[in-house]
Amino acid sequence: MLDWLMQQPVWLQAFFATLFTWGMTALGAAVVFVSGRFNERTLNAMQGIAAGIMIAASFFSLLLPAKERLEVWGSSAWFVAVVLSAGFLFGCVFILLSDLLLSRMKAFSEQGKRSGALSCFAMTLHNIPEGFAVGVAFGSLAGETGSFIAAVMLAFGVGIQNFPEGLCVSVPLRKMGFSKGKAFFFGQFSGFVEVWAGVLGAVAVGLISSLLPWALAFSAGAMIAVSCAELIPSCVETGKRTAVLGVSFGFALMMLLDVLLG
Repeated sequence: MLDWLMQQPVWLQAFFATLFTWGMTALGAAVVFVSGRFNERTLNAMQGIAAGIMIAASFFSLLLPAKERLEVWGSSAWFVAVVLSAGFLFGCVFILLSDLLLSRMKAFSEQGKRSGALSCFAMTLHNIPEGFAVGVAFGSLAGETGSFIAAVMLAFGVGIQNFPEGLCVSVPLRKMGFSKGKAFFFGQFSGFVEVWAGVLGAVAVGLISSLLPWALAFSAGAMIAVSCAELIPSCVETGKRTAVLGVSFGFALMMLLDVLLG
């Protein structure tokens, strides 16, 4: 199965990977059909592991390949530093701006003025860089098994953190009076954008090779921002030990796979 996937075009690999991340969003949204609750400790532990995976992937799968690609092209140290730093900061700022929009939407919700469409729009905007990061990771592959596994692990980390996102859209909408079907629809739809964003990222870096280092650095910044702004604070709520163990395990797992398969 792994050999077959590695033989497919990178855009198709990104498509399958982001189908998984979207599926995890839909799975989280589907909780609304069963219950309005989910074990908080388990959920936060999952987010801690996802944060560790995404932080490690930001370096091993995104920043480090971007640095190596620029050095192969003969770029000066100053240019490498500027591209990595600027791209990284752009990714962080994009996530922070989408978080700001999302918080404004929550304020409207508390006043009873936000519709399901607005809720879905805010989360959808937030998911674009995550799908893009997965696509870029696959688009940067050079045929190595280690790089492919690293891209798969990045998709796995994004998928894990998408589960509570789908849940956090659908359950509040259900409490606002939406039917279970509509609440699920808006919850899962917020993750669908990752599919086309992932394919776009893979195709873009394949067509415009000079875009690759910028895209990798941007994606790394987005992943770090998501981890620091959302995942780590959420798992800390359950307890510092749970957060530390979850993040450490996720980081160590990603690092171990990168070293052994790289």
